Amino acid sequence: MTAPLVSFVIPSYNGEHFLGETLRSIEAQTLTDWEAIVVDDGSSDNTRAMVRGWPDPRVRLVERAQNGGPVVARNAGVAEARGRYIAGLDQDDLCRPERLMRQVAYLERHRDVVLLGTQAEQLRDGKVSPLSYPAYSTPDLIGWLTWIENPLVWSSVMIRAEIARKLDPFTRPELVYAEDFDLYHRLSPHGRLARLDEPLLLYRQHAGGVSKRFVDTMRTSATRAMAEAHDDILGEDAHILAALLVLHNMGGAPVADVATLRTLGEGISRLQEAFITRHQPDRESRKLIRWETARRWARIGRTALRSGAVGLGDVIAARPPHLGLGYAGIENLLVSGAIGAARRLRRGE
Repeated sequence: MTAPLVSFVIPSYNGEHFLGETLRSIEAQTLTDWEAIVVDDGSSDNTRAMVRGWPDPRVRLVERAQNGGPVVARNAGVAEARGRYIAGLDQDDLCRPERLMRQVAYLERHRDVVLLGTQAEQLRDGKVSPLSYPAYSTPDLIGWLTWIENPLVWSSVMIRAEIARKLDPFTRPELVYAEDFDLYHRLSPHGRLARLDEPLLLYRQHAGGVSKRFVDTMRTSATRAMAEAHDDILGEDAHILAALLVLHNMGGAPVADVATLRTLGEGISRLQEAFITRHQPDRESRKLIRWETARRWARIGRTALRSGAVGLGDVIAARPPHLGLGYAGIENLLVSGAIGAARRLRRGE
C-alpha cells in the first residue's frame, strides 16, 4: 500500500455528534493524498461503528479498549501514521478546503520549518468570528510567543513525521491539556515553528470542550512546560515567572499587587532579550516581537487597573523600558484607572 502524503491524527472520545462533520471537512480538501486515523479512546457512544462504516477508505480506525485520555490516544495515532507529514486535528474542529495544500506547499519550500500552524477562526453556535491571535506573523514571532504563551491552535498544525518520530513520547501524558504547548518547546531544537496567516481552520467552541472543563490542570501543565523551557535562562526564577505568565498573560487574570506587576515586567524583558540574542530575528520580526509583546503588556496593565489592584503610576513604573504607553493608548489606561479607583472606593480602600 502506497503511503499517503499527510496523516491526520484525530483522538476521539464519544465524538459521534461532531466527528462526521470533521471527517467531511477532510474529504473536501483540495489535496487528496491523505489518510485520517481516528483513535477511538474507549467511547461509549456510536463513534466506533460510525468510523467502521465510513465509506471513504482513507479513514482508518484505531481502537483502544479503555479510555486513556487525549494524549495517550494521540500518541497511538502518531505511531500508526504513514504520511510524510502529520496533521493535528481534534474531533470537533473543521478544516478549510485549502488547508493541506497550502501547508504542504509551505513545508516543501521551507525545509528549516518543522511545524507549521495556520490562523484559525472560532465557531460558536453556528457563527464564525476571529480569534485573538496576531493577524501577521513570522517564524521568529511564533518562536518568541511560544516562550510566553501558546500561539497556535493544535488542530491547525502540521509536523514533519521524521521529526515527530524522534520524540519519545510524541506528547507527554504527564502534561495533559498543555501537551501541545510542551511539544512546541520540545520540537524547537529540531527546527523552526511557523504559521500561515490565512484562517484555514474553524476551532469549535462549546460547553463540552476540554479548554472549558480542565482549566486548572491546563494551567498546571502549561506552567511546568514553560518553566522547564526557561530553566537555562531563569534558573530558580523560571517556575515563578512561568506561573505568572500562565495566569496573567495566558489566562487574563488581574495581578494582585505592584510587586507582581514588576516581576512580570522584568521577567518578560529578560526573556525577550535572551530570545533576540539567541535567534537574531530580522528587522521585520523584531518589530513584530516588540509590538505583540507591548500589546500583551498593555492588556495586563489595563486588567490590573480595572481590578483596582494597582494605580496608573504603578503600571507606568513597572513597564519594561521598550514598551511605551502608546501601545496601550493613554486614554484606555486612564479609563481603566478610573474604573479601578471607583472599585477601590467601593471596597473602602
